[in-house]
Amino acid sequence: MQETARLILGLRAAGWSEKQINDFMLFIGSGEEQYKPTPKNGEKEE
Repeated sequence: MQETARLILGLRAAGWSEKQINDFMLFIGSGEEQYKPTPKNGEKEE
């Protein structure tokens, strides 16, 4: 549970919105592509 809290706090510190964080957590848990994070404009996916 401590690791999850650190992950959420880190994403908040990085400027992620609550919706982005929730969608990312859903993607991790479910693997559903609809929740997969997308790069911001100008950033490339490696």
